[in-house]
Amino acid sequence: MSGMRRAPRPSRGPAAVASSPWIVVFAGVVVMVVLLFMALGAYRGRSPAPDDVSAPPPALPQGPVPPTVSAPTPSGSSAPPLRPGLSPRASGLSPSAPAGSRPPTAGRPDGPASSSPATRPTQGAPTVSGRYRVVQSFDGGFIGEVLIVNRAAEDRGWTVRLDFGGGRLVTAWVEGVPQGTVRQTDGGFTYVSGVDVPAGGSATLRFHLERASTSPQACTVDGVRCTGL
Repeated sequence: MSGMRRAPRPSRGPAAVASSPWIVVFAGVVVMVVLLFMALGAYRGRSPAPDDVSAPPPALPQGPVPPTVSAPTPSGSSAPPLRPGLSPRASGLSPSAPAGSRPPTAGRPDGPASSSPATRPTQGAPTVSGRYRVVQSFDGGFIGEVLIVNRAAEDRGWTVRLDFGGGRLVTAWVEGVPQGTVRQTDGGFTYVSGVDVPAGGSATLRFHLERASTSPQACTVDGVRCTGL
């Protein structure tokens, strides 16, 4: 028996691995899973945290608030406080001046302005008067004229009455304006203006009369005797 030798046992390591290939596959899968988890962990560590949209924005620093300046007011009255940059000088009014009022003008006292007419008639003189004259004389008749003058500060209408004691009126007219109304009377006529005489202005009434004296018995403008007779 001592002379017999035992045959060497074959190594089971490589043979076992060669006979069981699923062990290699399983080990590879385990290694890949481990590496995958490690890669995910490293990626999450490097990614920035999402912004928090619900967080309020940072507050801005605020400077000191300018104090309110109150203008001195007389006793018994109150005025609204003045703020920097807002002054009643911007509108030219004093703080107590009511809306719509105007500042006083230098050299002119405050108070309602007195209104006076542009022109005033002379004391005792009529505002509307007339002047009579003969423009042209010829055989059997003549052309006369009454100049109406308005000394009033406003436009005025007028009425001329002429009495010659006879004769025949051919026509009567006013130079350069729409005509008025003529009413013939016994021995004369009455002319009522169609357009008022402007303030400070004049109008000329002319007429053609036949078989009558050139000197009228009566000539009036708004009841006032004409001059030039």
